[in-house]
Amino acid sequence: MDEDRPGCRRRALDLLARREHSRLELERKLRTREHHEAVIAAVLDQLEADSLLSDRRFAESFVRARIARGQGPNRIRMELIERGVAECDQALSEAGCDWSRLARATRGRRFGAEIPADWADRAKQARFLEYRGFTADQIHNALESADDSD
Repeated sequence: MDEDRPGCRRRALDLLARREHSRLELERKLRTREHHEAVIAAVLDQLEADSLLSDRRFAESFVRARIARGQGPNRIRMELIERGVAECDQALSEAGCDWSRLARATRGRRFGAEIPADWADRAKQARFLEYRGFTADQIHNALESADDSD
């Protein structure tokens, strides 16, 4: 079983070289390579001790990437939880994002700068923003004022 450890570590480092991973993501990927659970746990513990694996660093990177895609805090939080990150609220608050402004910009990119006048268009745009993960207040703000981005 210990002879499996260098191969497991090498595979983990290969995955981390491509992008940040959460511990749970990395564990799932290594498990598909049929490494023993005890070896995986030991390798991941050592990677964390060496600061090569960090759920906090992963969360920061993940949040930045999702904000750039125009996704809201609810969806980002859900995806972080699915990836095993417990401190997702901290990562979201540290991002320093103006979520209402992001919601307006996301709505504007998809539907144009003009605020919808009729109920059907408002409902359609609200559903779109809800799917993207914005809160009810952020959606309301996005549908009340035009995109104010530069």
